[in-house]
Amino acid sequence: MGAKRIKRLGKGAFSLLSGQYIIFIVYLGRFFLLGSRILKVRKVRNKAGGNIVTEVKKGGVPARQEIQQKYKWDLESVYADDAGWEKDFAKVKELSEKIKGYSGRLGEGAKTLLECLKLRDEIMVLGAQVIVFANLRRDEDTAHSKHQGMADRAGSLGVELQTAVSFIEPELLSLEDGRVSGFLSEEPGLDEYRQFLNNVLRRKPHTLSPREEQLLAMAGEMDDAPYNIFSMLNNADMRFPEISDESGEKVELSHGRFIKYMQSQDRQVRREAYEAMYTTYGKVINTLATSLNSKIKGGMFFARARNFASSREAALFEDNIPVSVYDNVIDTINANLEPLHRYVSLKKRVLGLEQISMHDIYAPLVTEAKLEVPFETGKDMVLTALAPLGPEYVRDASKAFTQGWIDVYENKGKRSGAYSWGSYSTKPFMLLNYDDTLNSASTLAHELGHSMHSYYSRSTLPPSMSEYPIFLAEVASTLNEALLNDHLLKVTTDKQKRLYIINEYLETIRGTVYRQTLFAEFEKEIYARSEAGKPMTNEDFSALWLELNKKYYGPEMEVDDLIGMEWARIPHFYYNFYV
Repeated sequence: MGAKRIKRLGKGAFSLLSGQYIIFIVYLGRFFLLGSRILKVRKVRNKAGGNIVTEVKKGGVPARQEIQQKYKWDLESVYADDAGWEKDFAKVKELSEKIKGYSGRLGEGAKTLLECLKLRDEIMVLGAQVIVFANLRRDEDTAHSKHQGMADRAGSLGVELQTAVSFIEPELLSLEDGRVSGFLSEEPGLDEYRQFLNNVLRRKPHTLSPREEQLLAMAGEMDDAPYNIFSMLNNADMRFPEISDESGEKVELSHGRFIKYMQSQDRQVRREAYEAMYTTYGKVINTLATSLNSKIKGGMFFARARNFASSREAALFEDNIPVSVYDNVIDTINANLEPLHRYVSLKKRVLGLEQISMHDIYAPLVTEAKLEVPFETGKDMVLTALAPLGPEYVRDASKAFTQGWIDVYENKGKRSGAYSWGSYSTKPFMLLNYDDTLNSASTLAHELGHSMHSYYSRSTLPPSMSEYPIFLAEVASTLNEALLNDHLLKVTTDKQKRLYIINEYLETIRGTVYRQTLFAEFEKEIYARSEAGKPMTNEDFSALWLELNKKYYGPEMEVDDLIGMEWARIPHFYYNFYV
């Protein structure tokens, strides 16, 4: 989005970068539903002179250097040092100049077209590797100025690459009818580009002249700005106050720890975490409203420039999804809100509350059982649960734990949430903020599903065919979660623990089905209002968010003003209708 988001400049990064540049797969239901270790690190000096973590206790969030190496991803497998990255950075720029030599020549024949597309693949594969590395380094610690600079340069490089190849599609569309089909029949080597070429033809009504395409590509860096501002504010600059945990000890609140405290059986802890989180966002709410508004206006600009009826149509067009599908999801869920209302009522009754509030929404229904799942236990649990997919799948999935695919624990400045991301030539890396809970084990299973999807796609298909649409991206991940739940229910005999597992599954449904649809409805409405010329202020965003939460959670839920600021902490709204 930017770095790790779905970037759509009309045609978007899919067609230009083989799906590798800025495709970022994140579990939507859990982007902010991850906790982290409530730990304080005791450091010892190792023989090499560095600090290592040997024991963990309650307290502050550890610094990056205090995390053991075995719990960090192996980015050195991509570049052993920054010099290697700089070398490839320069090579990509050279190749981007080379491909410009094919401008005006694609009609020469099938062989020339194949040469151009092969060079395009080479540029995009290497470019994606450069871009992914810089952004993963940045996400380890978003306050690290050197890595911020590398990620910024990588973003500029991505725009430069888009600009360099922007001539290809309009030039192909300028050829006489049937010429591209003739090339496909004439040159067997073009067969792997058949889908790409068919999509070029499908995009004809929304493809501009070569010069106009170049200008839109050059504007990409400006379109990145709203998200980059949000990300720096959200991950690097924002600091939350201390709260009291269940034992009365003062602990530092963070993105990674928020849901852990919201799941506390102590209602006062839940309330403190809730108020501390949203009061902090309230201090910068106008800035965040301006940032989101800027993103909306950018989406409107690109949609109108490409002759789409709306920003939503432009965003869905890339994956060939009709707007009616999006609307049908919202309509169907709105017609079936009663199960969620009943769930809220059940939670209120089981928790013994006179009034259920938004700070109670994550509280577990089962108070007698709590499953602690350390990472090593979670790893074994997930791999065992994946057995129905076959021994080859489990063997390949095990590579995630032995070959450095995963960055496991939270550290200061680390990007919040969880994602799977990589490029055609790298490992399918996974960022977690693991917190030794069943929820985090489920997230591990989910992100591993994404990474395995990418692993098989990239290892069996050429670059031009290895991408998969967002519409399908959540299939492998949610299947893995379902397999984990099924496995746990089969091997767990304790009644309270079984109820706890079922409760987790219900929370997954609430977060993935209902909450994500709420996101989709919110995004649909804010774009519709903006496209109709209605201004969207901080108050407008918050009023709409409150209205939707009241509708979705029903009459028994007390929806207070603080939850009205929740939209400000959700990154999905910078990803152009990702939900």
